[in-house]
Amino acid sequence: QVQLQEWGPGLLQPSQTLSLTCAVYGGSITTNYYWSWIRQPPGKGLEWMGVITYEGTTDYSPSLVSRTSISRDTSKNQFSLQLSSVTPEDTAVYYCARGLCSGLGCYPTMDYWGKGTLVTVSS
Repeated sequence: QVQLQEWGPGLLQPSQTLSLTCAVYGGSITTNYYWSWIRQPPGKGLEWMGVITYEGTTDYSPSLVSRTSISRDTSKNQFSLQLSSVTPEDTAVYYCARGLCSGLGCYPTMDYWGKGTLVTVSS
């Protein structure tokens, strides 16, 4: 069974860079699937942030593209999220997930999710 686990610092100050890593177990990030980052601010809905495909190409939400970078380490079967210049509005639970495509409409294809990690941006 595929499992995903995300981790990283839970507290940041404004202007810092958020950095999270998602480890994938039971499946290779280089085969078949798209690997997404999604977040959910307190009291709000899910927001798709971006994806890295099994080929290593990336795609980002237009609202976040200027600040977002997704990369991978195939030797560790991990992919990572970098979100620069964070503000308190970036406070959210951050998830990684496996899916079949890129974008908001792909939520129904996301069959495996990490449990999420809370990142708080505060001075």
